[in-house]
Amino acid sequence: MPAGAHASDSQSIRGEDLWSLTINGKKRQVDAAPDTPLLWVIREELGLTGTKYGCGAAQCGACTVLADGRPIRSCVMPVSSVANQVITTIEAIEEDPVGRRVVEAWVEHQVPQCGYCQSGQVLTATALLKRNARPSEAEIAAAMVNLCRCGTYNAIADAMQQLAKG
Repeated sequence: MPAGAHASDSQSIRGEDLWSLTINGKKRQVDAAPDTPLLWVIREELGLTGTKYGCGAAQCGACTVLADGRPIRSCVMPVSSVANQVITTIEAIEEDPVGRRVVEAWVEHQVPQCGYCQSGQVLTATALLKRNARPSEAEIAAAMVNLCRCGTYNAIADAMQQLAKG
């Protein structure tokens, strides 16, 4: 059993573990080895493909999801480490009023070009605004570090400035 896990968190099945995860408000059981990256559980086991694989090294942020409201890089996060946390993916972000406002600002400012990184960008922005409804320009710059190959950073900054003003 992984360090920090409890017997009630999982039970052994076919040499792997059955993990109870709360994803997008629904309790789900997934059969995966403890070190399986959360990204693969989300995409392959649960069929939620809005969370993207980018670099596989927690550098680009395309795989960002929220765990108990904090942005995490799911490509390197073992499923065993999030078994007791509430996970939010892009598929449910508009159910949150702040997430809905972020998506609306992204559309208004025409942020996405190819869109590949945008689920991670939106989740990161939502987490920041839920933590601090009126972040400064410096706080926005410090939080919005996900990479965008299309270079939509100016549009992201404009959308975030609008959101920070309320």
